Amino acid sequence: MADATTQAATPAEVFDHVPVLADAVLAGLAPLAELLAARPGGGGTLIDCTLGGGGHSGLLLQAHPGLRVVGLDQDPSARAAAAERLAPFGDRAAIVPTNFAAYTPAEPAVAVLADLGVSSPQLDVAERGFSFRLPGPLDMRMNPERGETAGALIDRLEETELADLIYAYGEERLSRRIARRIKEQGPWGDPGPVGSPARRDTAELAYVVAGCYPPAARRGRIHPATRTFQALRIAVNDELGALDRLLAEAPDWLLPGGLLAIISFHSLEDRRVKTAFLSDPRLERITRKAIQATPAEAGANPRSRSARLRIARRRP
Repeated sequence: MADATTQAATPAEVFDHVPVLADAVLAGLAPLAELLAARPGGGGTLIDCTLGGGGHSGLLLQAHPGLRVVGLDQDPSARAAAAERLAPFGDRAAIVPTNFAAYTPAEPAVAVLADLGVSSPQLDVAERGFSFRLPGPLDMRMNPERGETAGALIDRLEETELADLIYAYGEERLSRRIARRIKEQGPWGDPGPVGSPARRDTAELAYVVAGCYPPAARRGRIHPATRTFQALRIAVNDELGALDRLLAEAPDWLLPGGLLAIISFHSLEDRRVKTAFLSDPRLERITRKAIQATPAEAGANPRSRSARLRIARRRP
């Protein structure tokens, strides 16, 4: 039993997340200083589309005293952590419980930022069902209060539909074999509470997927289930659809000269961002190549290794 002096962890401590490419974001959005100085009263709004624990927003609020942040997030635990972390900035930070794909800003912004990665607290909390490293429910919803779980999605899809999904969103070459094995081992829905003998979990699904690989391929640096889990998470949360809507609408959220910065984590996302920044007549690329983590950051924070930052400017 804990002694009487033991303090319960705060939301920010529970949702402890190191923002990736923090230095690159600060450097890439440095033109905010000039944009804000040119504004009446020296102020302006940044829309943080994926607020998370408030890491990027906190750094930008500190760097730019005239900046206000509207932070969007559909995860209640993330919002609680961000509210605690951004409390010192008072009314300069506002938090909105929504997915960015459903958001319409009240006024034009000087910048829009989106970090498309799944945060460490979401991955590391087994109950969220994102990771195969710890057994947890087959959930994977960013908003745990609504929508279809991964288990329910697997059960609803036909084998060919599941195979197509795993191939398209996971770029998994063994998608048909994996889908067949998963459907043979079903159902995967959520018939009971945690610990119920009937309940299927992430570890069991990962085991089934790994069994589709030759023994030698199961011992690689990347777990065999990684691509399948990515595909299911993308589908459950409509991540690519949400990104497509953001890329179509975010340029209109910006003031002339405003900045659009997006951090992606896999090729499906990065290709979309790169194509939009190249082809959208409203935008001018600032970064010719995606900015990646330095060796020092990649060593200190392994989840930054796949991060790619691209920045564009709204044309006049």
